[in-house]
Amino acid sequence: MMLSISTLGGFDIKLDGQSILSQSGRSYKLNKLFEYFITFRNKKLLPEMIMDNLFSESESDDPKNMLRTQIFRLRKNIRSFLPDDIDESKCLAINFTNGYYCLDLGEDVEIDVDEFETLINQGDKSIEYEPEAAIDFYYKAINLYKGLYLSDMAYEVWLVSTRNYYQRLYLRTIKRLVSLLNERDKTENIIALCEQALLIEPYEESINIYLMEAMLHQGQQKNALNHYEYSLKMLKKELNAEPSSSFKEMLNKIQSFSSENNNVDFNSINDILDTETAQGPVQCNIDSFKFLLNVQKRKALRYNQNDYLCIMDIMNNNNKKSKEISEILKSSLRRGDVFTFWNQSNIMIMLHNVDNGGIDVVRKRIYDKINDSKALSGKDVKFIYSLIADKKNGPMVGQHTK
Repeated sequence: MMLSISTLGGFDIKLDGQSILSQSGRSYKLNKLFEYFITFRNKKLLPEMIMDNLFSESESDDPKNMLRTQIFRLRKNIRSFLPDDIDESKCLAINFTNGYYCLDLGEDVEIDVDEFETLINQGDKSIEYEPEAAIDFYYKAINLYKGLYLSDMAYEVWLVSTRNYYQRLYLRTIKRLVSLLNERDKTENIIALCEQALLIEPYEESINIYLMEAMLHQGQQKNALNHYEYSLKMLKKELNAEPSSSFKEMLNKIQSFSSENNNVDFNSINDILDTETAQGPVQCNIDSFKFLLNVQKRKALRYNQNDYLCIMDIMNNNNKKSKEISEILKSSLRRGDVFTFWNQSNIMIMLHNVDNGGIDVVRKRIYDKINDSKALSGKDVKFIYSLIADKKNGPMVGQHTK
């Protein structure tokens, strides 16, 4: 038996997938009290705090007694929709201990906001080393968000900070997911994502901007212009305020899109493609590394180049050290070399056209930089390397020696 509580959007309680909220017949005050306890679940609450937040306008001569009565009714109501053979302590239990009330959620209860946060945290942890997994986590989290937290309680002051917190998490996750999809040129997915998000947050400028930029990337100038005009009118009408400069700038991007795409020459195309100065090695994600490796493998076979694939194995690595190691590699490798973090302990490096003994030179340079930085010991680092175009011989191992 599992009790599922939904709070993102409308409030609902389901027992093994079936809604039981409609069966409870609670009054508005009782409903508000229940949602208050859900919001501050597993926390100690003073009776005076509950009364100030929920019953400050009550004209009762005995507010504490009124609160006790409401909590008694709520406990009775909770028991009414739980099966008779279920241990209440494993589901929902309102306890009073040492002057505090507390709603304890048992092991047979799941709440959507907890899963929402867990998925986002998993995505954040995966974004650097496993971006595809991060995309999956973020999508699952976004699909849980059906609207503002406890949207049926529209004007309750005690809900403002909690509601804003989950809304910010949602918008931040949208932003990170759009960035990941952009890196993979999945603009169709971005359009679908933004259209879904605008059903929930129609007045959020950033989502409207993501959608229009994706439309332009797809060559949908007319659709982008139509959406700009529609969203501009909607924002002015509903919010009675001028849009931000970032939003207004989209009109210039849309209007200049046609000339940029119909009247270009080699120099203008080259200027657009030249997004960074060609200095030092390239750090990229795993997918880009695979693509570049396959391209370089074909070139090495054709031109007999000495290109090497190296695996840098690091013991006892962590996120903080990874940032330092990334800077070490950027200062140790050459222009044209490429590297990526395969996972937290392994870095893939592609060395272009290495002369005899060049591998040892690169290894020594990296070891010296590591020891100078004190990020970790050179003894914790091991190299495995092989010619990219060499299928006859196995990989070679290089370790640090003093």
